[in-house]
Amino acid sequence: MDGTLITTTDRFFVRNHGDVPEVDPEAYRLSVGGMVAQPLELTLRDLQAFPAHHLIATLQCAGNRRRELAQIAPIPNELEWDMEAISTAEWRGARLRDVLDAAGVQADAAHVAFLGADRIEKQGEVIGLGGSIPLEKALHPDTLLAYAMNGAPLLPTHGYPVRALIPGYIGARSVKWLTEIVVQGEPSANYYQSHAYRLYSATASPEDQGIESGVMLGEVPVSSVITSPEPGAVLPPGDCLVSGYALGGTREIVRVEVSPDDGRSWQLATLRGESLPYAWRWWDARLALSPGQHMLVVRAWDSSANTQPERIETVWNVKGYMNNAWHRVPITAR
Repeated sequence: MDGTLITTTDRFFVRNHGDVPEVDPEAYRLSVGGMVAQPLELTLRDLQAFPAHHLIATLQCAGNRRRELAQIAPIPNELEWDMEAISTAEWRGARLRDVLDAAGVQADAAHVAFLGADRIEKQGEVIGLGGSIPLEKALHPDTLLAYAMNGAPLLPTHGYPVRALIPGYIGARSVKWLTEIVVQGEPSANYYQSHAYRLYSATASPEDQGIESGVMLGEVPVSSVITSPEPGAVLPPGDCLVSGYALGGTREIVRVEVSPDDGRSWQLATLRGESLPYAWRWWDARLALSPGQHMLVVRAWDSSANTQPERIETVWNVKGYMNNAWHRVPITAR
C-alpha cells in the first residue's frame, strides 16, 4: 500500500469461496424477478445499454484484520487476514435502480437478493454465493451492476462479466458473476446471508450460528490502520513519519489522530487526497520519538462523529468479523 487512491487491478485483493466460474459473455443472462411487475432477462449488451455510472469505491472483506482477533482466542475455519483484505477501484456499470425501475418494484417489497454463478458445497448442498441488501440501499443511485473496473472489463477473478457493487457495505454483498436478482419481502435465505457474514456474540458456539443469534452484516464501520512503520520496526529516535488509511463505510473520514504512547497523548494527522464517501482516505503524521519502546496507535472519526472502540477485546467474535478497534503497532526507537 503506497498511498495512492486507486489499487491496480493486479493488486486488488481477491476473496472467493469456490472456483472461479467460466462465463460465456454471449450466453450470459441476468434474470430479474420476484416482486416485480415485469420480470427481465438481460444480456450483457442489454445491461450496457442502460446509462453508465462511474464510482470510486473501496471494498473491504468483513474479515479484514482478523489476525488481531485470533491472537485473543482461536477463530477456526476462517482466513486469517491481516490488514490487506481491502482495496479501492474505479467502477463502471448500470445503476441497479434503473434496472429495478424497468422491472417495476411492487409496493410491499423490502429486500433485493443476489445470486452468483459460482458453485460451493455447503451443508450437503451445492449453492452459489448469494446475499441481499435492503431495498432502500438497492435504489440508491450509487449501487451498481458493475461490468468494468479501472477502465477495463472485469477480470474473471473480480466477477466477469457482471457483479453487484454495493459501496460502503462488506465485500460479500457485492456478489460476483451475478446471474439472478430477486426482489422480495425478506432477506436472502442463502447460506452466506443466513449463516455466514453475520455478527455473533463472543459467547456463541458453532451450533448457535443461525439466523436467530446472528446480526446480518451490511455497512462497514469507521476504521483506520497504520501501514508504516511495520510492527517490530527499529527506527532512529527523533522525527518519525507514520502513515496509513482510514475508511468510513458510507460516510466520509473527517479526522484521524495518532498516538506514540498507546493512547496517553494524541496528535492530529494530515488527511491526504480528496474526501469521497465510499473510498479510503490516506493520512500521515510526524511524531517525535524518544529512545525506547513505543506503541503507535491510530483512531478515526467519520462525518457522523462515529469513532472506533479502544480495546480489541471488546470487538472479538467467533467469526472474526468487523474488527475496527484502535490499530496498534509496536516499534522501538534506538
